[in-house]
Amino acid sequence: MRLDTSKNISLLIGVIVTTMIVLIFEVPQLSLLVKIVFVFLVTSTISYWLIKIYITKRIELLYRTIHNQKLDSLNDFNLEKSEVDVKRWVSERQAEFEHLKDTEQFRREFLGNVSHELKTPIFNIQGYILTLLEGALEDEEINRKYLLRTQKSVERMISIVEDLESVSHLETNVEKIKFSEFDIIQCCSNVLDALEDKAGKSNITLEFDKVYESILVQADEQKISQVLSNLLVNSIKYGSKNGLTKVRFFDMNDVILIEVSDDGIGIQEPHLARLCERFYRVDDSRSREKGGTGLGLSIVKHIIESHQQTLNIRSTFGEGSTFSFTLKKAK
Repeated sequence: MRLDTSKNISLLIGVIVTTMIVLIFEVPQLSLLVKIVFVFLVTSTISYWLIKIYITKRIELLYRTIHNQKLDSLNDFNLEKSEVDVKRWVSERQAEFEHLKDTEQFRREFLGNVSHELKTPIFNIQGYILTLLEGALEDEEINRKYLLRTQKSVERMISIVEDLESVSHLETNVEKIKFSEFDIIQCCSNVLDALEDKAGKSNITLEFDKVYESILVQADEQKISQVLSNLLVNSIKYGSKNGLTKVRFFDMNDVILIEVSDDGIGIQEPHLARLCERFYRVDDSRSREKGGTGLGLSIVKHIIESHQQTLNIRSTFGEGSTFSFTLKKAK
């Protein structure tokens, strides 16, 4: 009889118990209590053995399926250990499932955002060209005005594609970080000088909080210049009229902490966690009015993480924001 069904096991136990009772009561020398104890011990032992074989076979099959492995014999299978392993497996699969759900949601949002960001300049270009083809091409003043607008829309599309390519290269490590030793104070000063005119048009002052001596760091100078530029441009876009943006440096033993603080509109708490996501905007209409691709902070985050450092954001709505990151000091 095969012990692969509960019915067969029940029949076998019944036969064994009946046989034991018949045999034991044929021995008159034993007392009734001894006979009962003997029957109980023998039947319980045999029942335990049979049930264990049946359950172990069933669970072993499931265990092999879960772990996709072959066990050589029943001796390799531990019933008690399998419970822990299966719970861990379920937990891991649940985490993978949640991750896949989050990834799919992010993919849908990303595709929607990309199409939305590209749709605006494409439709603008289409509108300008149709207007020119319908007769405005002959009017030199309108002709030039619409061509300049078309150029701006094309430049916006190029900026989006270039920033997307930048993020993609940083995420896949295609674009290697070129570490070198350089003066972060001089690097930041160069960026401040380059943005002086842009800040002046918005009546915003960019400055250090105090005079600093040379501070040498180990990083990719070009990438860090891009980080500082993106953060300072953001402070100009969302700064208050006649506002002030300050750059501070703090010596933290092995690293230098760089802070870019403004007294602009600030960011509400619910938005902070998603601020560095690609194309994420706190206020769509205001963000597009100010220009930009919506990828600046995402690029900043990836550059800092590729240096194995951290980016932090603090903000109080209506008072301003502080973006800070660390860089390794040069030895």
